[in-house]
Amino acid sequence: MTEKALSSEQMEILISQLEERFYKNMHRHEGMDWNAIQAKLTNNMEKLWSLYEMERTAGEPDVIGYDNETSAYIFCDCSKESPKGRRSVCYDHAALESRKKHKPATSAIDMANAMDIEILTEEQYRYLQILESFDTKTSSWIKTPSAIRELGGALFCDYRFEQVFVYHNGAESYYASRGFRGVLYV
Repeated sequence: MTEKALSSEQMEILISQLEERFYKNMHRHEGMDWNAIQAKLTNNMEKLWSLYEMERTAGEPDVIGYDNETSAYIFCDCSKESPKGRRSVCYDHAALESRKKHKPATSAIDMANAMDIEILTEEQYRYLQILESFDTKTSSWIKTPSAIRELGGALFCDYRFEQVFVYHNGAESYYASRGFRGVLYV
């Protein structure tokens, strides 16, 4: 098994989990056909590996859309709260390096890059909240504009009082209740 490959057993289990989640949550992808999605998955092992990593870190990835321009299905972390396996991380590598004491294990951007996924943008996060309520007790880092990041800040979101709230923090901060959600185009 290469570094970014799954065994046959891992692949079978993952596809089964994704299929079960797909059918349990049809409101996230009305009118889509699982067979077409599965065919695309089984022909793209690198993307399947990324989905495995999303699942392994408790993201509960599911299809939330289709990109007509790229002919890609859009998978996103749909765990009710920020994925447990991706919490207690600062925003990016520069923030991690800037901490003198009590450094977290990694950063959200480094972890997303290692998984070959993208952190949600504010627009993607807001779209996700239209499908159902997420992060009602936790929060998730979102892609931060470079102008804010250059000043030392980073953005995160949560969902409270039936509203999406966008906040700022120092990029080096990290909390047990803040992680990040990822998106993957397959």
